[in-house]
Amino acid sequence: MAINLQKGQKISLDKEAGVTLSKIIMGLGWDVMKSKGFLGFGGKSQDVDLDASCIMFDEQGNQTDAAWFRQLQSKDGSVVHNGDNRTGAGDGDDEQIVVDLTRVPANVKSLVFTVNSFTGQNFSQIENATCRIVNANDNKEIARFNLSALGSHNAQIMAKIYRHGTEWKMHAIGEIGNGRTFAELMPQITPHL
Repeated sequence: MAINLQKGQKISLDKEAGVTLSKIIMGLGWDVMKSKGFLGFGGKSQDVDLDASCIMFDEQGNQTDAAWFRQLQSKDGSVVHNGDNRTGAGDGDDEQIVVDLTRVPANVKSLVFTVNSFTGQNFSQIENATCRIVNANDNKEIARFNLSALGSHNAQIMAKIYRHGTEWKMHAIGEIGNGRTFAELMPQITPHL
C-alpha cells in the first residue's frame, strides 16, 4: 500500500517499494474546481493548464538538464516527459514523467519535480492536486503527496528524488511559489538541494 507523505517527509523509495527500483513514474493529477452558478446551480469549470517538470542537479547544485513541456526528454534519455495536458480533464495522472534510475548519469545527485501554471491560473482554481511515485515495472504506487494548498500561488516545488549512497530517496517538499516555468522557481529550489 502506498504511503501518504506529509510536507517535509523523507522516505527510501526502495524500502517502500520492497524492491530495488529501476524505473519510476512521477504522476501529476489535478481537477479544476467548478464555479457555482446562479443560486449554486449550473456551475462550470474552466480548463487549467498545469505543467510538470523534472530538473536534474549535480552534487554542487548546478542544473545539468531538465525534462518539461518544451523539452520532453533529457539529453541522456533517462528522464522522459509524456506530454503536456492543457486541461486537467480525465481521471488519474494528467501528466507523467518517467525516470529510468539505471540511466541517470552518475554526476546527477538529485531530481526536483515542480508544477507551474504557464497560463497563470492559480491553485485556488484547482482541487485534488497530487503527485505520486509509481514503480514503472509493476505499476504499483509507492508514495503519494497531496498538493492541494488553496491560494493565489501558481507554482509549487513538489518533491525531490535524490541519491543517498546506493539508494534513491524522496523528499516531499511542497513549497509554494509563483512562476510560469521551473526557471522562475530556481531561487526557491536551490536551498532544497
